Amino acid sequence: MVSRSLKRIASRCWRPSFDGENSCKAGDANGRVDGLLWYKDSGEHYTGKFSMAVIQANNLLEDHSQLESGPLSSFQSGPYGTFVGIYDGHGGPEAARFINEHLFDYIKKFTTENHGMSADVINKAFLATEEDFLTLVKKQWLSKPLIASVGSCCLVGIVCSGLLYVANVGDSRVVLGRLEKAFKEVKAIQLSTEHNVRCESVREELQSLHPDDPKIVVLRHKVWRVKGIIQIARSIGDAYLKKDEFNKEPLLPRFRVSEPFEKPILQAKPSILVQKLSPKDRFLIFASDGLWELLSNQDAVNIVNACPRTGIARKLVKAALREAAKKREMRYSDLKKVDRGVRRHFHDDITVIVLFLDSHLLSRASCRRF
Repeated sequence: MVSRSLKRIASRCWRPSFDGENSCKAGDANGRVDGLLWYKDSGEHYTGKFSMAVIQANNLLEDHSQLESGPLSSFQSGPYGTFVGIYDGHGGPEAARFINEHLFDYIKKFTTENHGMSADVINKAFLATEEDFLTLVKKQWLSKPLIASVGSCCLVGIVCSGLLYVANVGDSRVVLGRLEKAFKEVKAIQLSTEHNVRCESVREELQSLHPDDPKIVVLRHKVWRVKGIIQIARSIGDAYLKKDEFNKEPLLPRFRVSEPFEKPILQAKPSILVQKLSPKDRFLIFASDGLWELLSNQDAVNIVNACPRTGIARKLVKAALREAAKKREMRYSDLKKVDRGVRRHFHDDITVIVLFLDSHLLSRASCRRF
């Protein structure tokens, strides 16, 4: 049986929106908009409180995100938990928006069929979302060829029955704040595996998957890129690097790979971590790479640990923006005046969701049988 307080949030979801997109409008209930900043300072999820914030830098916001709390299957009986998704788009917002609209429905579908949450459920949901988006690309690309070059990173966190599931393609990141009593500090622990070719291990993995292609990873202007084009090795979308049928006109030449390929250059299969949550685990910081380019894992954890919960995601975004201004030797107040589009020269779109883990709620949830 689900308690009354949890029933109140069982069907709630939060999805940031700008310019009338999706479900949220400015206001206390669903979040506020302040210029290029969207934020929801505080809300309840299944095992505690949360805070969300998004700052736009691109002409079109390419980050999308969501938090869903309640039943994770098609049955109201459960399992219950919290789903967090961070979708950092590139080349346009279409892939990130598509994931925002479809991935969680696949999670619920496969959880229902599986009679419970599992790593296999999440993996199947990622691949089904990828397949559906590539089908959409095939339908649209002759009239809208640029959609073949649109993709998105995809970071998912699920808290369910005392377990944490983390799944990732791309370079968004989730960091856990864990209390280390012996040192009287909260330690930052990165939980997600990133797929960016700046990491030597990612380059080695690509080279092993494509042993006959000496140019699978290329160093250009001191930056490693897959085929000299993109930095991430896994994504949802990017059809032009998944299927050779899109590697031709009417796609623009700058997106085309010079040699035909038989197997996908990029993958959509997520790296998945499953671990039991501990009473020492205090909070999780989910964010697109725009935050982590400006703040270290431990700096972000220190800010969350030292400040009130309400508005903490907004505080992290502002701390990142202050760092961005500092790097350009300008005042934060002046950076705030820079409009979208031009703002991208100073920082990326940034999405942050901070999920607090209250041990008494975690304990109750982990003992419940569905």
